[in-house]
Amino acid sequence: MTTHANRSDTEPVQRSVAFADDATLQEISRHLERLTDSARQRTANYSRHGAKLWAQLGERLATGKLARPGLVMLGYEAFGGRHRRQALDLACAFELLHNALIIHDDIIDRDFLRRGAPTISALYRDEAAGFGRSRADAEHAGNSAALIAGDLLLSEAIKVAGRAAAGLDNEEQVEACFFQAIEQAGAGELEDLLFSLNPHPATTADVLHMEELKTAAYSFQLPLQAGALLAGADALQAQLLGAIGSKLGVAYQVIDDVLGTFGNPQDTGKPADSDLREFKSTILLSLAAEEPQFAALLQEFRAGKVSAQQVRQAMAQQDAETFARELARQLCTSATRSAAFLRLPEDAQFRLHHCTRLILERSW
Repeated sequence: MTTHANRSDTEPVQRSVAFADDATLQEISRHLERLTDSARQRTANYSRHGAKLWAQLGERLATGKLARPGLVMLGYEAFGGRHRRQALDLACAFELLHNALIIHDDIIDRDFLRRGAPTISALYRDEAAGFGRSRADAEHAGNSAALIAGDLLLSEAIKVAGRAAAGLDNEEQVEACFFQAIEQAGAGELEDLLFSLNPHPATTADVLHMEELKTAAYSFQLPLQAGALLAGADALQAQLLGAIGSKLGVAYQVIDDVLGTFGNPQDTGKPADSDLREFKSTILLSLAAEEPQFAALLQEFRAGKVSAQQVRQAMAQQDAETFARELARQLCTSATRSAAFLRLPEDAQFRLHHCTRLILERSW
């Protein structure tokens, strides 16, 4: 069996964010390890290289923050779920989906570094370069291997999610939630890509809608909603919980936009000019571009006439970061003061309040 970071079953899991208690995170982590080890062992029967890829994926999964699985368990426990093993399957399915999406996202963004570590693309790119391939060919090989890795994770995620809901009264609704997560993430990723091709930044409303699709749906709304359904919540109860999660998810992405431009690269694990380099329509750009002078500066940046640092300085002068952080705070406040929130069990309210603090105070 593959070991991950030499961790014993009793050693605390160290996470930079936790939407579940330590014991639950331990359960999720061990279950995820079993799933990836099983995939590696199956693949080893017919492909040495495939088994090696699964081993690499398992190592990356072992270091994740487990935010999405934690939210599945939060939704599940909020409605008194009694199928723990199936809940763990569903939680891990969302983590497998997340890793599939970020691998594909790295390909789209042409990023070879994530959280300070080489991506799957980078590992296979370097291997190709070692065989004497040109830089362009090596990068193509790396991205091709990463595309395959993301597809394998997505396939495994769908299989595990289907198993989680099998035989339950809410089986079809849980599965529909999971497929909705995939569909909305794909739609959001497409909007993000198309916005980056436009010579003008998307409007603030368009960016918020894109972030709701690309991040909030599969990261917050639908993990909470699916967990609640798995526990036996009715459709309305689950939708209300999901609506709370959607606002928290958008707030999370707004803070991510802030950190992607103004964060410390040593903390965020990505270059400070990454979003600008890819012409991402972030909430910061959409807010700043409401000023004609900044919009003109942005056109010069896209033409290569000014630096990313000059664009960041202009956004700082307009106090775009403060506006964005205030927007995130308002979204969190709106979520936690809603009538739906106040009808949740007290423990679920406490844990969601904890989520808002983690979202608003994070620096990574």
